[in-house]
Amino acid sequence: MKEFIYSRNAVHEALRAKRRQIFSIEIAEGAQEKGKLAEIIKLAQGQKVKVNRVPRGKLDKVNPNHQGVVAEVSAYPYSDGIEILEKAGDEPPFVLILDSLQDPQNFGALIRTAEAVGVHGIIIPLARSVEVTPAVVNASSGASEHLLIARSNLSQAMDALRDANLWLVGLGPGGAEVEANSRHLKGALGLVVGSEGEGLHELTRKKCDIVLKLPMRGKIESLNAAVAGSVALYLAYLNRM
Repeated sequence: MKEFIYSRNAVHEALRAKRRQIFSIEIAEGAQEKGKLAEIIKLAQGQKVKVNRVPRGKLDKVNPNHQGVVAEVSAYPYSDGIEILEKAGDEPPFVLILDSLQDPQNFGALIRTAEAVGVHGIIIPLARSVEVTPAVVNASSGASEHLLIARSNLSQAMDALRDANLWLVGLGPGGAEVEANSRHLKGALGLVVGSEGEGLHELTRKKCDIVLKLPMRGKIESLNAAVAGSVALYLAYLNRM
């Protein structure tokens, strides 16, 4: 199965990661070969990927936000929980679990943050969840190409992580306020973030060892899933240092 990914960061990171087969790259006529675009062309040449100049209108049909470059690539290479745990090596595993996230922008933002803080992998449900689409790749600025992402039965995956001695921490309302130096965010950790509307499903919540919430001092009641999840990821990262 083939698909088209677009934007300079997405195509550049796909070339760097070398996890997908890249069949061809199309660049808009008139686009100047400098900066990130020059790097894309150099990487493509080094990997013997065909680069074509095409009318900008052809790229517009893929996505208006193409930034002058589109790549035809193989489908996203999903991972599994075992590979994620193996990637941790001698480090305490750090896993992000997403409970039925729906919005590609939120998913992409969380992928980007997760990759930045050294998460070893992300687990998403088999159904009723956004997948790694070209829109998600773009929203993650290509971070998806470097990060292991698994699709799994969430309940079974959480059981497997617990058997591997990970502490499962849910993020949602009704939990205890997380502290800056929280013992719950240290060591082997599975951070569980709920969907935009429903938050954590009841079964997912019950599978967590503890549920925490971010302290709120302003007038609004909550942050969206991507922002809350990103803050929690950085808190966990700081507690792991």
